[in-house]
Amino acid sequence: MLATLLVCVLALRMGSKIRRARQGLAPRDPSLRARHLRLAKPGVLMIAAGFIAGPLSMLLLRGRDPFGTFHAWLGVTTALLFVSAGLLGRRLERGRGSARDAHALLAVLGVLFAAAAAVAGFVLLP
Repeated sequence: MLATLLVCVLALRMGSKIRRARQGLAPRDPSLRARHLRLAKPGVLMIAAGFIAGPLSMLLLRGRDPFGTFHAWLGVTTALLFVSAGLLGRRLERGRGSARDAHALLAVLGVLFAAAAAVAGFVLLP
């Protein structure tokens, strides 16, 4: 999951550069949006896969309650934030939305919660 977090942080950095360019605070890079999408889409899928795999491993491999830890609830929140950011991003990509601020806020919160989940998950390692 740390690799997933890295992918999401890189996508977030690119998104921040796009935002600064839109605000006139940085030069525009026409390829940046495509690179952002190439990282962000797999990042959201990786988060979703981790969200599915985590509870399954707790239940099937460890015999524990899948949602009995703080890490699990951070994971639920993280997944919701990233899926929401992804859905808004998809609307933006298709030109059917203007919720750029909400998309950015959800992505930032998603990365912060993912980092917190990573730290909270260390106690679950064998």
